[in-house]
Amino acid sequence: MANPAFLLFSLVISLFLVSCISSRTPSQRRADQIVKDEEKIVNGSRRGLQYLSCRTGNPIDDCWRCDPNWASNRQRLADCAIGFGKNAIGGGNGRIYIVDDNGDDDPVNPKPGTLRYGVIQTEPLWIIFARDMVIQLQQQLVMNSHKTIDGRGASVHIANGPCITIHDVSNIIIHGIHIHDCKPSPPGTIRDSPQHAGRWIESDGDGISIFASRDIWVDHCSLSNCHDGLIDAIHDSTDITISNNYMTHHDKVMLLGHSDAYLPDKAMRVTVAFNHFGEGLVQRMPRCRHGFFHIVNNDYTHWEMYAIGGSADPTIISQGNRFLAPNTRFDKEVTKRENAPESEWTHWNWVSEGDLMLNGAYFLPSGSGAGAATSYARADSLSARPASFVPYVTASAGTLTCRKGSQC
Repeated sequence: MANPAFLLFSLVISLFLVSCISSRTPSQRRADQIVKDEEKIVNGSRRGLQYLSCRTGNPIDDCWRCDPNWASNRQRLADCAIGFGKNAIGGGNGRIYIVDDNGDDDPVNPKPGTLRYGVIQTEPLWIIFARDMVIQLQQQLVMNSHKTIDGRGASVHIANGPCITIHDVSNIIIHGIHIHDCKPSPPGTIRDSPQHAGRWIESDGDGISIFASRDIWVDHCSLSNCHDGLIDAIHDSTDITISNNYMTHHDKVMLLGHSDAYLPDKAMRVTVAFNHFGEGLVQRMPRCRHGFFHIVNNDYTHWEMYAIGGSADPTIISQGNRFLAPNTRFDKEVTKRENAPESEWTHWNWVSEGDLMLNGAYFLPSGSGAGAATSYARADSLSARPASFVPYVTASAGTLTCRKGSQC
């Protein structure tokens, strides 16, 4: 157990750094300047606390980041998943595949050594990167099952084109990648396995689009400034964990559930944990439909419209989060119900337990099954730390600066 005085000191430093980040004036910036600014924040001030990475109370980081030999045992990361996506093993037990070619992207006949060639293979692969690189895709990156994209040890950007599509597959891990300035792609032919290339409709311009898939884990990524959502999960996707990510400069951040009329999404289960929702965000952190959503120990330092919203009777359990309401809003409600009168949504099970509300923030609860719902969240998702520790356990949210031979 860490010394209480040390934890208090760390918390004060974390709050100071968050306040510094929060004070930046939003502006319309070119995409390349956004990249530079976000890398400066992610790899600068927030990484200034990485010496605290061991025994932070963040169960994912405490599982692997204290090991200086992490680069020789990369697949141990697959044992560190928590929450509803805890069974996502990605390319665990598969061979290592090294991306050493970030040249022209060929969606139909990708070259060996490219990221696209790796993600379409039928065998389990743990995909790593030979060096720092920016990958600009010509069509959405359609992934096959049992793949891990592991950016540790390099600065890897998927940017300025279509981005990642997880469609009708399982066991995917995406870790340590910068994903930003994602754009829609036109209809076209895309290879999704060595044996098959087919016609795909246009993509929406999401950073990560999860469609009819399960056992998915997105961890320690930095996402910003995409055309549609940063992370969207729809069409009967389930057993997903979204953790330790740093999200900035975006309107509709995260959509979980296709539409009010799409009833198969009632089976959706998503854990959203240890993320930092930062500068320039507007809404949907997340926006939920139908399913069960455990939102735990996240740091909400910015939102313009609302933080957590939903429709179609989702169950939302908010535990141990830190909500700092914006000065720009008169109504500082964290939550927003859509597409239903109060007589209907008053029965939706939305629970706030142990959340820290700052600057007038408030969560409007509803429903009557709070006890059973929170017990279910603890049993199948994860236990929350006290909200006062949120700046501490999220201090390293986003991509990490990892070097071989030293703790990450």
